[in-house]
Amino acid sequence: MLKPDHTLLFQGDSITDAGRNRELTDPNKGLGGGYAHIASATVLASMPGQGLKCYNRGISGHRVVDLYARWRVDTINLKPDVLSILIGVNDTWHGFMSNNGVEVPRYEQVYGMLLDYTKEQLPGIKLVLCEPFVLGCGVVQPDWVPEVKARGEVVRKLAAEHGAVFVPFQSMFDELLKQAPADYWLHDGVHPTPAGHHAMAQLWLKATGLK
Repeated sequence: MLKPDHTLLFQGDSITDAGRNRELTDPNKGLGGGYAHIASATVLASMPGQGLKCYNRGISGHRVVDLYARWRVDTINLKPDVLSILIGVNDTWHGFMSNNGVEVPRYEQVYGMLLDYTKEQLPGIKLVLCEPFVLGCGVVQPDWVPEVKARGEVVRKLAAEHGAVFVPFQSMFDELLKQAPADYWLHDGVHPTPAGHHAMAQLWLKATGLK
């Protein structure tokens, strides 16, 4: 999937953002402390001196409509060869907390438009679509769970339609509950702990064939 001189871009919300340094805009810098950093570090170490460029452009609090609004400057202009997207939990969270969410049908519509636009502008791009997730602890309310899982089904469908890699994060975290409680993996039911980020990075690398 990745070749010499390729560009890898991670897009999403706070889970991808993970405290990245937005003043460091050069590739392979300011990648944050989460799964995007861990995955990037792994592929960079496996391809030394081959011109690989990794970017993180996740922004905390963003919904799919926020991605669409900034897509030209934060994605298309970077001309990624491989694009990984994780978005959806805020589309639910903002709906329940401030009545500013993105309903599941509109989420599917805007996400689909985003992917169509991306493939139109970057015809050779490889897409990696990540399943949004929550676990039942912290800020997460019971009503969130089926809605976020519905968004996951949307992402699975879009991945199939667009020939993208699908990364089943919700399924992974559900399985990890057999080993430790929810807040061991997601400290507030949404944001991963160090163990959660590590597990995400390992699954991302496995799904993309980069591990």
